[in-house]
Amino acid sequence: MDKHEIYRAIGREGAVVVVRGESVEQGIRTAEACCAGGMHLIEVTFTLPHADEVIRELAQRIPDAVVGAGTVLDATTARIAILAGAQFVVSPMLDEEIVRTCNRYGVLAIPGVSTPTEALRALEAGADLVKLFPGDVHRPSGLKALRAPYPQLRIMPTGGVSADNVAEWFAAGAYAVGAGSSVTAGAKKGDYAQVTQDCRAFIERVERAKKGN
Repeated sequence: MDKHEIYRAIGREGAVVVVRGESVEQGIRTAEACCAGGMHLIEVTFTLPHADEVIRELAQRIPDAVVGAGTVLDATTARIAILAGAQFVVSPMLDEEIVRTCNRYGVLAIPGVSTPTEALRALEAGADLVKLFPGDVHRPSGLKALRAPYPQLRIMPTGGVSADNVAEWFAAGAYAVGAGSSVTAGAKKGDYAQVTQDCRAFIERVERAKKGN
């Protein structure tokens, strides 16, 4: 899929799952458990050792998944992720060079923003979607306030998003949400069945929230 199709897929599914871990095996098994639970948009963070290997392996193992890279802090890492097969690149902060690198190679960039100034800079850099981070600091009311001067801005809050509050995020205008430990916590104990169960419950809440239920 090209970057525009990835953008639409994120809006359609409504949730990206953030996969962290302590090893390549744990990252792969967590991602597989998430996909089994119906979450097919996988963000493999570069805090995970050899994240590029995980991205490459997942692209081969799970053809139905859309695999991206997260916690990308510079353009060099963005390029490494793209070469490994990342279909989108997420950063916790705004770095225009990362956005330019992704646009150069036709990959969706999702920079992190926290202020109106950063949001404007992201738009001007060519970002189609931004990550509101940390979400638990801004809360849904903060997202709604940020969209007021930028109605064209598409926002994916990440951090503090859970099944209990996901409806509030969509009601505030979220394009999609990013979910991490609220659905992947079981992986730390090796309980991948729990990860699948939590992902399934989360994506059901997302689907209802997008319909306004």
